[in-house]
Amino acid sequence: MKLTSLLFLGLIGLSLTAQPDVTKASEVMKGLSEKEQMASTSLVRNIVFKNIGPTVMSGRVVDLDVNPNDPTEFYVAYASGGLWHTSNNGTSFSPIMDQSATQNIGDIAVDWRSGAIWVGTGENNSSRSSYAGIGLLKSTDKGITWEQMGLPDSHHIGRIHINPSNPDEVVVGVTGHLYSPNQERGVFKTKDGGKSWKKTLYINSETGIIDLAVSPIDFNVQFAAAWEKDRKAWNFTGNGPGSGIYKSTDAGESWTLVSTSTSGFPTGDGVGRIGLAVFDNNIVYAVHDNQYRRPKSDKEETSDEGLTKDDFKTMSVEAFLKLKNARLDDFLKDNNFHEKYKAENVKAMVEDGAVQPKDLATYLEDANSLLFDTPVIGAEVYRSDDGGKTWKKQNEDFIDDLFYSYGYYFAQIRVDRNNPDKIYLAGVPLIASSNAGKTYKAIDGDNVHADHHALWINPVRPGHLINGNDGGVNISYDDGAHWIKNNSPEVGQFYAINIDHEKPYNVYGGLQDNGVWKGPHNASESSRWHQSGHYPWTSIMGGDGMQIQIDKRNSNIVYTGFQFGNYYRLDLDSGKRNKVQPKHELGEKPYRFNWQTPILLSPHNQDILYLGGNKLHRSLNKGDDWEAISGDLTQGGKKGNVAYGTLTTISESPFKFGLLYTGSDDGLIYMSDNAGGSWNLISNTLPKDLWVSRVAASKHKKERVYASLNGYRWDNFEPFIYISEDYGKTWKSIASNLPASPVNVILEDPANDQLLYVGTDNGLYVSLDQGENWEVFQNGIPNVAVHDLVIQPEAKHLIVGTHGRSIYKADIALLQEMSPDKMSEDLVVFDIPEIKHSTRWGNSWSSWSEPNTPGIDIAFYTRKKGPFSAKVMTQDGIEVSAFTLDADKGFNILSYDVAFSKQGKSEYLKKYKVELKTADDGKTYLPKGTYDLLIEGNGKEEKRSIVLE
Repeated sequence: MKLTSLLFLGLIGLSLTAQPDVTKASEVMKGLSEKEQMASTSLVRNIVFKNIGPTVMSGRVVDLDVNPNDPTEFYVAYASGGLWHTSNNGTSFSPIMDQSATQNIGDIAVDWRSGAIWVGTGENNSSRSSYAGIGLLKSTDKGITWEQMGLPDSHHIGRIHINPSNPDEVVVGVTGHLYSPNQERGVFKTKDGGKSWKKTLYINSETGIIDLAVSPIDFNVQFAAAWEKDRKAWNFTGNGPGSGIYKSTDAGESWTLVSTSTSGFPTGDGVGRIGLAVFDNNIVYAVHDNQYRRPKSDKEETSDEGLTKDDFKTMSVEAFLKLKNARLDDFLKDNNFHEKYKAENVKAMVEDGAVQPKDLATYLEDANSLLFDTPVIGAEVYRSDDGGKTWKKQNEDFIDDLFYSYGYYFAQIRVDRNNPDKIYLAGVPLIASSNAGKTYKAIDGDNVHADHHALWINPVRPGHLINGNDGGVNISYDDGAHWIKNNSPEVGQFYAINIDHEKPYNVYGGLQDNGVWKGPHNASESSRWHQSGHYPWTSIMGGDGMQIQIDKRNSNIVYTGFQFGNYYRLDLDSGKRNKVQPKHELGEKPYRFNWQTPILLSPHNQDILYLGGNKLHRSLNKGDDWEAISGDLTQGGKKGNVAYGTLTTISESPFKFGLLYTGSDDGLIYMSDNAGGSWNLISNTLPKDLWVSRVAASKHKKERVYASLNGYRWDNFEPFIYISEDYGKTWKSIASNLPASPVNVILEDPANDQLLYVGTDNGLYVSLDQGENWEVFQNGIPNVAVHDLVIQPEAKHLIVGTHGRSIYKADIALLQEMSPDKMSEDLVVFDIPEIKHSTRWGNSWSSWSEPNTPGIDIAFYTRKKGPFSAKVMTQDGIEVSAFTLDADKGFNILSYDVAFSKQGKSEYLKKYKVELKTADDGKTYLPKGTYDLLIEGNGKEEKRSIVLE
């Protein structure tokens, strides 16, 4: 196939070589202020979203703060789901940060005497979806209001400590930017409750503070864990010589490095993330993610042992050809080589020079192999008995299967206040040691999710633990022998969502570390399923859940999977599962697959499946067989330990089979109008090197295509959205008045081409005029990352997949009805759906239940705000109810309870000699029939019918 670069004129002033700029904190704060103003005047602020869950799988917890006098009360901080409070031991939770400018949290601290809450925004775990924050937030009214208290350029905060004797004295460990160097990192201290800050420890622009630990008997004695790291989209180095342990003996005013070369603690390039726990002024523990290589084993492999991948990396052709066929066949079978590769024909390929022995190792490698194949030392535990002067390694053997190779995500250690030898380590499992770290046992149970980040140990009741992990909160009262699961908050971290066309329709979603789930859109989130045993949502895939495609002919056929392109075709009816990932040929360079590999069922033929690696692959038979229909559609990748140079988005025009678009993580957009026969590069005039978060062919016009670019992995938070009316030959920015926040998705409405929806790292927007102007669209949704959007066309519902607060839906029928002409009218009243009459209205089925109350929403649009009146009348002119309201500019929803007013009932009975029963709730509801609704305001009057069947 042919790849062509199209050089177009258009956007000017764009550098072809410079990397994207880091967005200044002042621009971020300005954007938040602009968004707050936009929300107050949004035309759609009265259209409400409803959270539809799910909850049971929860989301990533980063911190806990427990009331020391009443441990049934505590706060839970979720990485991107905000702060939640419970006062009944986790039986229920309430979100208390929904009115704040962000839901992204690194750490929290509570002064339980005054009730003051400090939130360090910006997750500290440095994962691929660790969102930046806006510094420190403080609430003095238990979360009703929040005040920004400084450090807006910190991005990610590691730990906060409040002086128990003086709540105005606070010490903060700032981790700093994730993807770029910055100065606002280190240790900061305030003595005036956050009015001013002093930087008391600074190492360099790439080293921040990931942990702070304070002596429980003396606030003056503090330890800080410095962490040098460098994350890029293509590589993560989580270690460096700047990493180490510092000590303060004056409450964080000054610091001394105690992890020196003579202290016994590792130093140098291999020092990774460090976690700290202080028992008293002398005994200190540190868990260290040691990135130095393990020493090679002296054990020599015998010829009888099975072959390994590494054997082939240095094997000569002669030695390869001497291998016994049975031994080679065992290796090929055990490592899932394609069935066409048998020992006999592989040897023939090597003998002919078509492949080399090392190609067998290469065949098994992928973009993720470095993450799991790197033989580093990993987790180590050190203890100091002299206040940090000297350190001794506690573990006698490697602590395998704790951090695996991503210790940057963990490094949490705790010590029991009642026993200096009892410690806990958080990693993939949760493990404990009773002998100061020499040996360990796992204490996480069957109902405890993996990947642990927070642990509270009751200082007065040994064995009482509260644990926070990637799957929410668990509580134990017997030191981990048994656990209670406390997952009622809607805090799912969705990457992708989709819908089917069943009645009622189902919603599907892939979540961070919580697999892929399916559930009916109208399922009620409650604890009733504890009684029935049937949770309405069903898990259909494990791992990190990714994109989902559903066969429109049979919704039991679902294509989905987990990270790095591991996709499957599921038959939900039979339970069968077939892997559908394309595989490179022996001797060919391995394909690169993104963490969230894009897949797409062709809208023209549901047997045709597309999957993007670094090439675009197509299957004509539901994923059973594949062909690459492009060359490399990226810049070719970069050396590193993270898959890069991969496709991130695919779109096919509904107007023409084979009119295809792809976008990559390194900023390239390609178009093919002949089913992959040739490709044109169409992104030359767009900003360079940004992640193409979405490319979307229009549903209304063949030539039209949309694109969104995302600078998150450069710490660039500008919104980039474009439209092209000529297949991408020229582009026009439609970012317009969008505030600063990276864009994850743009969606064109299928019924109205003027309607566009955009999800950003900080919320949701809608445009009613094809991107000329944007409106904040999140009544009911906090300021959370929106990762994906989909519309269920029959129900006219917009489904919103958030990365932190699960899934929301809203009825968008009103928006779809709007046209440019209607937008200019003074008053537009929408038709009112018929409502089924019931004699049970206002009555309850028992003395203890709530009455069954009806209601209808009367929706109207007005071009300017002002007073409006509404009357409900019988068709012969009797006014049965009336009300007034102050309407906002834009869309308004008037809720009517379908009941008589006192005056209306009297007037109705004067004319009609009938019995009108008063319901249990004290209201008299309208009889069956058709009524007229008259709405008047802004000099206009409109009439609609209300039908009670």
